[in-house]
Amino acid sequence: MPILSELLSKADWIEPDEVPRPIVVFGTMMDEAGAIELDLHRHQKGQIILVQRGALSCEVEGGLWIVPPRSAIWIPGGALHAIKASGALEGYNAFIDPAVAAGLPATCCAVSVTPLLKELLARAAHLPYLYEEGGANSRLVSVLLDEVAAAQVEDLHLPMPADPRLRRIADEMMAAPAERRSLAAWARRAGMSERTLMRLIDRETGMSFGRWRQQLGVVLAVKWLAAGASIQKVAADLGYESAPSFVTMFRKALGASPGRYMAERHPGRALD
Repeated sequence: MPILSELLSKADWIEPDEVPRPIVVFGTMMDEAGAIELDLHRHQKGQIILVQRGALSCEVEGGLWIVPPRSAIWIPGGALHAIKASGALEGYNAFIDPAVAAGLPATCCAVSVTPLLKELLARAAHLPYLYEEGGANSRLVSVLLDEVAAAQVEDLHLPMPADPRLRRIADEMMAAPAERRSLAAWARRAGMSERTLMRLIDRETGMSFGRWRQQLGVVLAVKWLAAGASIQKVAADLGYESAPSFVTMFRKALGASPGRYMAERHPGRALD
């Protein structure tokens, strides 16, 4: 099974949907100069992408997910999605036939990765495309499916609005998160009343304006921290007056400080 990298030619690529096996797993490796940017597309098979190093952002019909190290994203078969990563990236990419994916989530979600799940994916990535079925390989695949189904969902999801006016606001906030405009200021910018904007945000995202903006900060923080940014820089880029106030928000949202959260995913790396 080839390692997917910037050096892999199109001639070496085999479409996973065309491989008659329940699971097809690839290793993925991009160096510091590499980049991945795949426009909207879909697969018949479901897809789980595990990130070992670096960070991945994935937009799937109605939402944006950030995948930090030692986490993964599950994308059901048929879901329209786009993937983006910059800098170094290592991990595994598994495609799962819908016929054996009945116990897996029906919607896209970010999931934590156990050591067993990581090792199973690493082992499966070394199987040939047309691995022999009915013996040890089938048992390996069966355990891998069980481990994917048991993976704990992580709250690294940002609902994205479909309404064009809200999407423009969301895009502006993502491009300049340090600009802490009030709800009234955003309503004026969008040409609507505060009440209308509040109602639209709740309808489109299931969140209040304040909750959505905080979740935006969480997913951007995880993305930047995984790319190597310091806590102080992330806090400043998100518009916080001090690093402690950012750390408090992060801990409330994800249950751990930024330093601890990333240390659990990057052993040996200390955050300033």
